[in-house]
Formats: sequence, C-alpha cells, structure tokens
Amino acid sequence: MRPIERPPSLVDTVAAQLRELIVSGELALGQQLSERNLAAAFGVSKTPVREALAQLKTEGLVRIAAQRGATVFTLSGQEVADICEWRQTLETAALRMAFERACDRLVADLAKVVERMKEARGRDDVKAYLAEDTAFHNVIFQCCGNRLFLDTYDLMQAKIAALRTHLSVKPHHTDRSFEEHGEIVEKLRGNDLDAALACLTVHIDRSRTTYSLATADISTE
Repeated sequence: MRPIERPPSLVDTVAAQLRELIVSGELALGQQLSERNLAAAFGVSKTPVREALAQLKTEGLVRIAAQRGATVFTLSGQEVADICEWRQTLETAALRMAFERACDRLVADLAKVVERMKEARGRDDVKAYLAEDTAFHNVIFQCCGNRLFLDTYDLMQAKIAALRTHLSVKPHHTDRSFEEHGEIVEKLRGNDLDAALACLTVHIDRSRTTYSLATADISTE
C-alpha cells in the first residue's frame, strides 16, 4: 500500500498563488492587498485569503499593519544590504561544503541551469530566466549536505526571488548577473574554489550596490 497524499489545503493553494504573483512582480512591491478583491479574484471566501496573507507575512512577503491592512513587502537600501550580507555568509559557506562533499554533482547541476538560463535569454523569456536564476542558487544548498542550511535558505528564497524580479529591470544588471553565473561554474570546474567564492560574493553584492543605504524605499527608485 502507498500512503495517501493529502491535497493542499485551500489556504496553501491561495498562499502559493499569491506567492507566485509577488515573486513574478504581477503584484508590485508595496502594493495594497484587499482581502475582498483577492477573495473575489480567487473565487473563495475572505477567511482563506486572510490566513494565506498571515502565512506570507511569516515569509516576509507581506506586511500587515493595523488600520492599513496588508501590503506587499518593500525594502529600504539598508534592508537590501542586510539581505546581501546574510546571503554572502550563508551561501559562500554552502558553496564551500557543496564543493567538498558533492563537487561533480554541483558542477554538473549548475552547468545545466546556466544552459537553461542561456536558452531563456535567447527567446527573451524573462520569467523563465529568473526562475532558473533562483534554481541556480538553490542547487548550491541542495548539494551542500546540510539540511539546516537548506531550510534556512528556504525561509528567504521567495523574498530573494521577488527582489531579483524587481532588479531585473535595472540596466545591465541581468547581463552582468548572467555572466557571473557562468564564471562561477567555470571556476568550480577548474577546481578554483577561492575564485568561485569571490565571484559569488561579488554577484550577491550586486543587489546592494544598486541602492544607496539612504534609500528609504526601493520600490520608488
């Protein structure tokens, strides 16, 4: 006998759809979220919408304030810098572990993602490209051999993906970002971990350098 797979709850389904709308940029950073309008759009009552918004609040994708209701998250320049610092610490450690524990798999999987990124760029499919960008960094954690690292990154992954979507409209940001993904793979393939780590550090820091620390709200920049 096989275990019966439980279908996702209505709340999880609504949360998943809202998460995708935020990550893809269809719901803009800072946008007001009406429970009534969302319930009508999804064809559900306001209760699962309210619970889904509360779930997304724990992921940092939604802010809920008294009198104002729910809004899509936004960030200041300092908050972007904090995210980059956190990512640099966690992701470089994960890359080092992945290189030491599963180097062949790491390089092969990253190379496949870069090829898919190239194909997406060739057909000017921004959404597919950004999904592969997210997949690239997830591979590092999948290969690091430490479940706590993976779980910790998962808590922020959607927020990082949403920020990545927001940054994709910046001039030359995506071009240079794509080049860096390829450089990381080539350094790893050449057994030069230190160079790969340095490239990853610069790559992550690109989000911070896009904004001044004095920026109060990146959604208005």
